[in-house]
Amino acid sequence: MKLLALDTSSDACSAALLSEQGCEAVFEVTPRAHTRLILPMIEQVLQRACTRLADIEGIAVGCGPGAFTGVRIAIGVAQGLALAVNKPVLPVSTLAALAEQVRQQGASYARVALDARMGEVYWGEYALRGGQVQLQGVEQVCKPCDVPVTTSAGVGVGSGWAAHETVLMTRLADKVEAVYADWLPAAVYIAQLAQPAWQAGQFIDPEQLEPVYLRNKVAQTTQERAALST
Repeated sequence: MKLLALDTSSDACSAALLSEQGCEAVFEVTPRAHTRLILPMIEQVLQRACTRLADIEGIAVGCGPGAFTGVRIAIGVAQGLALAVNKPVLPVSTLAALAEQVRQQGASYARVALDARMGEVYWGEYALRGGQVQLQGVEQVCKPCDVPVTTSAGVGVGSGWAAHETVLMTRLADKVEAVYADWLPAAVYIAQLAQPAWQAGQFIDPEQLEPVYLRNKVAQTTQERAALST
């Protein structure tokens, strides 16, 4: 199995190639440089693994939520590469990727919060059991003062904890054991999450790949902007 993964949903840009020999990965915090760096990063992990793009089985991609432009870049690159070599794709939640990262550090429950701007966070809670990341409830966008208050103790992870630490810690009180506010989604964890889903046949055609913004309206369409200007 050779699975390519990529993510540009945050200030970080990353690519990974997961195979039976292990995982080759590159990760760099590069705000506003994703378009320039993601393709060279992909080429780098392919070369390290002595693999051609045509030899991979498919592409896993961080589909959001996250930065609007960054999510679009990842989706566009994944679609373009997959169509070029006629391979399927597998979308992976960037919130789940952060939960997988803390699972590998031994946590049993994760509260993931990414800064969504406009005084809101992208929020998801995950039980980390038996080597699996299991979403509890739904991923959502909400104000920090409105995040669910569940009984499970766990860790907080993601940029939303840095942007809204006081509100989140006050609301969740003694249910937070540790916080990793500076951790960002990474392709290596997207690849690792995608592997069992891939083996279960949960891949899709590139044309079906869509970004996950969680907000119903993240930008006005050209027609809407034109209508407002008349």
